[in-house]
Amino acid sequence: MFAYLRGTVVAHQSEGGHRSALILDVNGVGYRLLVTSHLLQQYPPSAEVVQIFTHLSVREDQMVLYGFASAAERDLFLRLIRVNGVGPQMALSLLDTLPLPELVQAIVSGNTRRLSRAPGVGNKTAERIALELKAALSAWRQETGLTTAPSGLPTEAIREELELTLLALGYSDREIEAALTAVSQTSTLAKNSDPEVWLREAITWLSANT
Repeated sequence: MFAYLRGTVVAHQSEGGHRSALILDVNGVGYRLLVTSHLLQQYPPSAEVVQIFTHLSVREDQMVLYGFASAAERDLFLRLIRVNGVGPQMALSLLDTLPLPELVQAIVSGNTRRLSRAPGVGNKTAERIALELKAALSAWRQETGLTTAPSGLPTEAIREELELTLLALGYSDREIEAALTAVSQTSTLAKNSDPEVWLREAITWLSANT
C-alpha cells in the first residue's frame, strides 16, 4: 500500500526489548513505524524532511507499519518473513544485528553462527534461513548491486575463527566488526591468510580504540 513516506521525524518511542518506533509527520498526519535502532540513530527528531521506505503488515486484529532506510533493506525484510518461523520482529532483529551487506553475506555463505547472534534466532531457524534464501539472495545481491564486505576482509573461515576468539575474550559483535574493518585497510594484512596475524592486529586495534 505504501512504498515510502516522506516527512519529519517528531518522536522516538521505546517498545521494550528490541522494539523501537518513530513517529513520522507527513502533512499533519502522524505515522507510527516500527524500525531498527540503526534507523532511529540515523533519523533523530528534527525539522529535516526524510524519506523512509515502508511495509504495511495487515492482520485480523491489527495493522503495523514497518520502516526501512532503503528499498533493499525492505526487500530483504520481505524475503525473511516468508521463511517459515520468521516473523516481522525476528526479521527486524536480524537487520538490527548485522549491517545489510554482512547479513546477506552470512545467509549466502551459510554462516548460521552469525545469524543466530540476533535475539530470538536459534540455530535451527538460522539454518532454515540460509537453506531457503541462499540461492535467491546470491542472485539478488548481484541484481541490486549490493556490495559485500570490503575485499580486504578475511575469508569466512578465518573470520569465523577470529570472531570466536575475540568473543571469548569479551569483545562485542560490533567491536569485532569495527576492528576487522579497520585492520583490513592495511594492504599487507589484507593479503595475509594467517589468522594469528589477524588476531594480533585486531587485539592491538581494540586495545587502542575501546
